[in-house]
Parts: sequence; structure tokens; C-alpha cells
Amino acid sequence: MSANPQSSPDQAPVMRRQWTLLSNHGHVLVCLARDPHMRMRDIAQSVGITERACYRIVGDLEEGGLVRRNRVGRNNHYEIDLAASMRHPAWRGVRAVDLLTNA
Repeated sequence: MSANPQSSPDQAPVMRRQWTLLSNHGHVLVCLARDPHMRMRDIAQSVGITERACYRIVGDLEEGGLVRRNRVGRNNHYEIDLAASMRHPAWRGVRAVDLLTNA
């Protein structure tokens, strides 16, 4: 006998909301901290976002002073400013290095 969630209303599958502790911005930052040469396509796939969204997020991180982009030939190299502080008031005084130390 197979377990079919559609077999009876009282046995409907429990739908759990999917969530993560970090925002997509945080996930992209962690990807860049792990591999500063990572391609946008690979970051987007890893995070589960579109490439276009990934470019926008990296732009936000640059504008916020967390990331610096350096051109190396035809590729980009990303440098995280580990002394940069987190933007959210609840994280006031927490530096990027504190978040990324064990990433």
C-alpha cells in the first residue's frame, strides 16, 4: 500500500514554509567570501536566484561598501571589506568579518 497524500483529507501533507536565516544579499556575500572569483551565473545558481538579481545584489553590496569589484583580465575579482559594519540596526557594530569568519 503506497502512501498517497491525496487519499484522504485528514492525511493531507503538511506544507512548511521555506525560509533561510540570511537574505539573498547575505547568501551572495557568503559566496563571494568563499570564492572571490566566482561567476555571477554560479552564484545565482547556488543562491537560487536569477543572474540578473545576482548582479543587482552585488551592486547593492558594492554601493553599501561591503564589496569591491576589481577587474582581472576578462573576469572580476571581489574583495570583501571585512571591517564594514552590517546595515541593519539590530546588527549595529557587527562587522563583516564577524559574520563571515566561519562561512
